[in-house]
Amino acid sequence: QVQLVESGGGLVQAGGSLRLSCAASGRTVSSSTVGWFRQAPGKEREFVAAISRSGGSTYYADSVKGRFTIFKDNAKNAVYLQMNSLKPEDTAVYYCGARTALFGSYDFNEYAYWGQGTQVTVSS
Repeated sequence: QVQLVESGGGLVQAGGSLRLSCAASGRTVSSSTVGWFRQAPGKEREFVAAISRSGGSTYYADSVKGRFTIFKDNAKNAVYLQMNSLKPEDTAVYYCGARTALFGSYDFNEYAYWGQGTQVTVSS
């Protein structure tokens, strides 16, 4: 079993930055592929970014490429999502998910473990 806890969300103005954290327990992030997804009201959960088990491969949605960065800190057993140049359309609840496969997936159904989510609100 893997337990995931997200933190770092909040209210920020457009153009600002936030860093989301996904702390894991029960399994190390070095043995998991971790993805970030988001869900806005009335919309489906959508892929944001993922990082492979080794940390050597990263994946991004086109909408966040060049603005968001995903990275792992194995010593802290956590995965982070650095979000820069935030836009109002980035407003959503952000979730981290984990899977044991080697590589990331864009499909949220491929992730077996989920955190409770953290709200990100970007004001214009």
